[in-house]
Amino acid sequence: MPVAMARMLDHHGGALHLSLPDGDEAALREVLDQHFSPSDVLTARADITLPRLFVSDMDSTMIEQECIDELADYAGLKDKIADITERAMLGELDFESALLERVGLLAGLDEDAIEQCLTERITAMPGARALVQTLKARGCRTVLVTGGFHHFADVIAQQLGFDRVVGNQLEVANGRLTGGLVGTITDSAVKRAVLLEELEQLGANAVSLATGDGANDIRMLQAADYGLAYRAKPKARQAANGWIDYGDLSSILKLMDIPEGDWIRA
Repeated sequence: MPVAMARMLDHHGGALHLSLPDGDEAALREVLDQHFSPSDVLTARADITLPRLFVSDMDSTMIEQECIDELADYAGLKDKIADITERAMLGELDFESALLERVGLLAGLDEDAIEQCLTERITAMPGARALVQTLKARGCRTVLVTGGFHHFADVIAQQLGFDRVVGNQLEVANGRLTGGLVGTITDSAVKRAVLLEELEQLGANAVSLATGDGANDIRMLQAADYGLAYRAKPKARQAANGWIDYGDLSSILKLMDIPEGDWIRA
């Protein structure tokens, strides 16, 4: 009985599509990981098709940094807050309590530090804009959903071209952070709910793609047709249908079999 069938992609000599009429996807991914690491992999039961919906995490996925860690540096607290961030991403801490603790430590920080942080520290992940713009050009709705903050995410989403942003709102009073948040916290349940809500609006048979890197992304990755872990923590990587460990975000376009000549790079 066959475990998988393979074919090289016409446009991408280094990319291989594996379809799985029989067998165990998780076992196949384990074999690929053991023998072809680092690699960029996506497994699926049927032929991989272009998504109608793309939902992505922001920090360490669409951008190269963790915004709260960089912002904390302006308060002299980066090491302390970065340790909490790392443990939350690994799934060792409850996301909501870890977020509230970190935001609380920023109380009193001047709001102008956010703009300074955006200008001096925050950079798009290589391939991010090409990925978003190329998917949009092919009729895909794009949503940035983050456990980070609108102060950062709204700017990043505009730069990269996302259609919608969902995130947390820092509370500000008299030009300074209060150490609190306004409104509902965007956690793993919200990320999953956003994906399913958007998918429902697109109608039956719409295919979804999600990317993320931490424990807070697991439920979203599992809910998507194609959940791709980008340079991810172990728990998120294990929960996904595949991973990007070798190339940049444009590798997702290769896995979708979109010719490089059709990528939008501007």
